[in-house]
Amino acid sequence: MKSSGIGGQAVIEGIMMKHGDEYSVAVRKPDGEIELQISNYEGVLKNSRIKKWPFIRGVFAFIDSLVLGMKTLTFSASFYEEEEEAQASKADQVMEKLFKDKAEKVVMGLAIVLSVVLAVGIFMVLPLLIAGYFKKYIISYTVLAIIEGAIRIILFISYVALISCMKDIKRVYMYHGAEHKCINCVEHGKELTVENVRSSSKQHKRCGTSFLLMVVIISVFFFMFIRVDSPVVRLLSRVLLVPLIAGVAYEFIRLAGNTDNKLIGILSKPGLWMQGLTTKEPDDSMIEVAITAVEAVFDWKAYLAEEFGAEQLGDKHDVSGSKDIRRKEAGAVTD
Repeated sequence: MKSSGIGGQAVIEGIMMKHGDEYSVAVRKPDGEIELQISNYEGVLKNSRIKKWPFIRGVFAFIDSLVLGMKTLTFSASFYEEEEEAQASKADQVMEKLFKDKAEKVVMGLAIVLSVVLAVGIFMVLPLLIAGYFKKYIISYTVLAIIEGAIRIILFISYVALISCMKDIKRVYMYHGAEHKCINCVEHGKELTVENVRSSSKQHKRCGTSFLLMVVIISVFFFMFIRVDSPVVRLLSRVLLVPLIAGVAYEFIRLAGNTDNKLIGILSKPGLWMQGLTTKEPDDSMIEVAITAVEAVFDWKAYLAEEFGAEQLGDKHDVSGSKDIRRKEAGAVTD
């Protein structure tokens, strides 16, 4: 396995793939056609050197993934709205009146902030509060930290398992599997065809699921050794240390995605097991969408020639299951 540097995300009936600053979103529309959008996203800090600093870059990579993820989800969802134009709610009207053409960005920003606040509250603060009830019976700080960590892990796994039962989420997880299969296909030196992608693994060590689980696991060790007596300071530590923990988790995922080291492989196993919940086997039509997204931003033939010594091949890729592929060029994203 050789890392290609390409990453992605499943969206509603589609796939987003990103390579460098360029990304594509391929969506299977209700009429069976594949709509393709290609654009650029440089990130919240663009080309700042800070984004290259170890442990710091992980925080901004996570923020970028949230922003770009929300943007591409909105794009994919637009094809599945009601045909009749719904009347704008009073809240929508107020937002448009206050922020005009920036209303959508403001709403998107608020949604991201709310998501982060809820995630920190549920998975970082709540386990601490629950574990606090055991202080009457347990004196050891280490044991309490382990209990808190166990509650955090159980909450996270339960949440992922619960949403995986939702019908719409199941299809998103199938596209998630198609995304992983495409990346695994080229990173293992195979030509990007439906047949080769179908036989590739739907698990990948450089996955967002693995990253989130690693954040939860690493937090257990952080809070086990950071001991404070003040309940307020202890609570603040669960919030303020999240960026640092995320930075450490990012460095591990980054390393795992670029090596076949056996020890790293063993440490990556929990994340791969979690992907059993967040990735499902896709059908061929989903694989075709994923291939379309990859080929829009990544020259896999040149990659195979350079990394595996494969000869440049003719265009053998066949997406016979798609009725049509329309490419819509979008302006560069600057903020």
